[in-house]
Amino acid sequence: MGIQLSKAHDLMTKALDYRATRQDLIAGNIANEDTPFYRPRDISFAGSLQAEAKKIFNEPQVATLELARTNGAHFKSAQKEGTGQAQLFYRDGHLARNDGNSVDLDVETTEMAKNTMMFQAITASLKKEAAIFKAVLQASERTQ
Repeated sequence: MGIQLSKAHDLMTKALDYRATRQDLIAGNIANEDTPFYRPRDISFAGSLQAEAKKIFNEPQVATLELARTNGAHFKSAQKEGTGQAQLFYRDGHLARNDGNSVDLDVETTEMAKNTMMFQAITASLKKEAAIFKAVLQASERTQ
């Protein structure tokens, strides 16, 4: 068992993994801007990180309201249990061009910039956490 810097450390490293994956997907979308019938892809990981945070910080699970089934022929609820995995989806909010491609370069570059800023913020936070831990170790060495 290793040293745990903080409870949020594992969550931040998972978020970095997701951000790196998202950066790759956005770069692929930009690279395929001229590919006929290409649909831009993206990844949704907010739900996965929220579930992980609840687990790490021991937050109580929110009770869900079950749908009543008054007849055996009624369909069951469409709610799915969280898989803990990020969900890949197609970002199709824009009109396709004549070649069937729906990549919008403005949207892709904006999403890439936002993702880069979030990646840098998480990295800076991890560096700060490591610096604090290092300072504590150095201070404890001096007192011995």
